Amino acid sequence: MEIQAFLQHLANGISLGSLYALVAIGYTMVYGILRLINFAHGEIFMLSTYVALYGVAMFTLPWQLSFILAIVLTGFIGVIIERAGYRPLRDSPKMSVLISAIGISFFLQNLGLVVFTGRPKTFPRPDFFAKIFDIGGIKIMSLTFVIPVVAAIFLGILVFLVNKTKMGMAMRAVSKDFETARLMGIDVDKVISYTFFIGSALAAVGGIMWGMKFPRIDPLMGLLPGLKCFIAAVVGGIGSITGAVIGGFFLGLGEIMLVAFFPEFSGYRDAFAFILLIIILLVKPTGIIGEKTTEKV
Repeated sequence: MEIQAFLQHLANGISLGSLYALVAIGYTMVYGILRLINFAHGEIFMLSTYVALYGVAMFTLPWQLSFILAIVLTGFIGVIIERAGYRPLRDSPKMSVLISAIGISFFLQNLGLVVFTGRPKTFPRPDFFAKIFDIGGIKIMSLTFVIPVVAAIFLGILVFLVNKTKMGMAMRAVSKDFETARLMGIDVDKVISYTFFIGSALAAVGGIMWGMKFPRIDPLMGLLPGLKCFIAAVVGGIGSITGAVIGGFFLGLGEIMLVAFFPEFSGYRDAFAFILLIIILLVKPTGIIGEKTTEKV
C-alpha cells in the first residue's frame, strides 16, 4: 500500500473513530451512574439528524443555528426519555429497566417511521464542510478534519464539566454510591437528568456530523451506529469516559484499516465490531482500561 493511500485511510479512520467516541460517551456516562445500558441512545442519535434537517429545510434557519438548536433539543429529548421511561422504574429489577430501554428504542424507531416516513432523506452538507483539500497528493474533504476537531472540543468541555464543576463532582459522587450521595444532600434526580442531557447532546453532535459524512438519513439509521458505539464503550471499558474515547478510535480505525488492507473482507466491515466485542469479552471482559467492580447487596 502506498503511503498516500495509508494516510488517506488513517484520516478517515480517525474521523470515524471520533464519531464513535462522541456517541459512546453517552452510553458510558449513563451506565456509570445508573448501571443502565440506554439502548434508545441510537434513536436519540437519529432524532438529532431530523431536527437539524427540518430546521434547515422546513424552517429555513441558517445551518449554524439549526445545528445548535438540534443539539439542545436532543439533549432535552434525552431528559424526557429518562423521566418518562427510566425514572419510574429506578427501584425495579434491572431486567425491567432493560426491557424498558429496548421498548423505548423500538417505539422511537416506529414513531420515526410514522412521522418522517421510511423514505430516506438527504441531509444538508454546507459548502464549508464539502471543500476538498489536496495535501501531498492526498485528497481529503474538510469535514474529515472538522470532525476530530469538533470531537476534541466537546470532549475537552466534558472533561472540564466532570472534573472542575460542582455538578461534575456530584455526578462522580452519584456514580460511586446513590444512597450516600443523597444523604450528603445531592439532588440525585437532577444529576441523572443532567447526565442524560449531556449524553444526548453529544449523541446529537455525533448524529449531525454523521449526517454530513453520510448524507442519507432514515428512521432506522441509528440502529447499527448505536450498537457499534455501545461496543466501543464496552471495548474501552464501559463506565469510563476515557475508555469510551479509546474504544471509539480503536473501532473506527480498525474498521477502516480492515477494508484498506483486506479489500476482499469489505463486506464484513460491520461484522468487525461484533467480532471485536466477542474477543474483548473473552480476553478482558472489563474492557481495555475498565476496572473490576463489586456490587453491593
